[in-house]
Amino acid sequence: SVFKIVYIGSSALIIWYMRRHRTVKQTYDKDHDTFRYLFLIVPCFLLALLINNRFSLFEILWTFSIYLESVSILPQLVLLQRTKNVDNLTGNYVFLLGMYRGFYILNWVYRYMTEPGYSAWIVWLSGLVQTALYADFFYYYLQAWKQSKKLQLPA
Repeated sequence: SVFKIVYIGSSALIIWYMRRHRTVKQTYDKDHDTFRYLFLIVPCFLLALLINNRFSLFEILWTFSIYLESVSILPQLVLLQRTKNVDNLTGNYVFLLGMYRGFYILNWVYRYMTEPGYSAWIVWLSGLVQTALYADFFYYYLQAWKQSKKLQLPA
């Protein structure tokens, strides 16, 4: 569909912008960005092999993407915690990503209450895990906002 093409195109453009744009790529800090992403990818894939709705290639890949999406914010949160000081743009971005997931939960509740037989337990549990990962960040974000201070995460 058109939406998928726009989504993939915009994702590719963001990756190009982060990797190739001369101003933006200078902000990348290799010393702090040492998260071992395989510790997320491998368990998510194994979990998708074990827990899925139907054992087929597309179902396993879809389930893998759901599981991976639920923990994909971890490298960003770890990086922010290592650097301690969070600039406004990054803090707002991560906060809005978490709010996006929160609105998804509201959508699931609404659909569960209005659509007979609606059940998506893999998506629900993964979404709850993802939202729980944001909880600590939300706390510090809202504390900094309430006190009109710069967001700083504890080490």
